[in-house]
Amino acid sequence: MRHLVYVSSATREFSVAELSAMLATFRENNARLGITGMLLYKDGHFMQLLEGEAEPLAELFQHIVRDPRHRGVITLLEEEVAGRSFGEWSMAFPDLGSVEVQALPGYSRFLQTSLRDPAFLKPSSAMQLLLSFRGILGKRP
Repeated sequence: MRHLVYVSSATREFSVAELSAMLATFRENNARLGITGMLLYKDGHFMQLLEGEAEPLAELFQHIVRDPRHRGVITLLEEEVAGRSFGEWSMAFPDLGSVEVQALPGYSRFLQTSLRDPAFLKPSSAMQLLLSFRGILGKRP
């Protein structure tokens, strides 16, 4: 079992409807591959944690790197893990700029920082952010 965390920048701003449509496709593909995780979006930047077996995870990530909807992919963390951190999640998606997310208990003004800020580009900070949203959002897919 492996974790992979990356950040990237969207090539354009996406509406919530566009992000939701993309997410539906991602969930189908990830379920087929046995991949779970979380996708965060804020101000045109993505942070995503993917987890699964090494081969399908590597194949999916190569597809992600080639996706023309974003650029500047930076891998923050890739490691072997004992088990899944997001096993109940086909793919969670909070838009960190949304009013609903900002109203969640535990929301931090720290999240007003860009996902490309050096504060988030450390593996430990990235995992802390992703795991905090897992806790805030519960087991909602």
